[in-house]
Amino acid sequence: MSAAGYAFRDNLTMLRRSLLHARRYPSLTLNVLLTPVMLLLLFVYVFGNAMSAGITGGHADRAEYVAYLVPGVLLMTVGMISLGTAVSVATDMTEGIMARFRTMAVSRPSVLVGHVIGSVIQTLLALVLILGIALAIGFRPHATPLDWLAAAGLMALVSLSLTWIAVGIGLVSPNAEGASNLGMPLTLLPLLSSAFVPVGTMPGGFRWFAEYQPFSPAIETLRGLLLGTHVGTRNAVLAVAWSLGLSLLGYLWSKARFNREPRR
Repeated sequence: MSAAGYAFRDNLTMLRRSLLHARRYPSLTLNVLLTPVMLLLLFVYVFGNAMSAGITGGHADRAEYVAYLVPGVLLMTVGMISLGTAVSVATDMTEGIMARFRTMAVSRPSVLVGHVIGSVIQTLLALVLILGIALAIGFRPHATPLDWLAAAGLMALVSLSLTWIAVGIGLVSPNAEGASNLGMPLTLLPLLSSAFVPVGTMPGGFRWFAEYQPFSPAIETLRGLLLGTHVGTRNAVLAVAWSLGLSLLGYLWSKARFNREPRR
């Protein structure tokens, strides 16, 4: 078998390991999913009328706010599941399995690739669940099949980028708790984006930050795709650029950190 064949086999083995861990220990994924589900229900049924009235200038329409809210919650879910990946990688580091992998005849990148691809698969399954809940409470998308395909590709790309960053966070964290704390921006940034209210309603510096941080362009692009409205070229380009840039940064950071000598 060629070197590429061995590397591909190792990638599949590490992916299988990641998925088996997720199946055997589902509590972490379920705990991570609980927050976006609760936020979705809270903002729809408790704040929905008030938030929609503020956005539309006085006319309360919960159904309209559901349509606005769901794309943001979907991408918030992506960030939260990537945080779980950081915790999983940190656990592997502290338990010594990463050091063991370094001594084995396995492709080094496959150890990290298994975590990343496994996390992206889990994320896409979780997004299907969140979307099902959203449909049950009144979300009505107006996307064509091509729009759905583009939306799925966007969410997978964002998941890939955040997961690579999360892997790097897990590798530099002293333990699982440290990874959870260090990875908090992955869950907090969506709160400072256009997920819950339009960026234009924010004051000064908050507006500037929310407009240019990674989540807002992705949320606006996803919102346009799912609702069948105009997808601005600027937001789409920014969303893809942020995702590709973070993917490259996270990959290089994770690779460099993994290739260092293990912590003693």
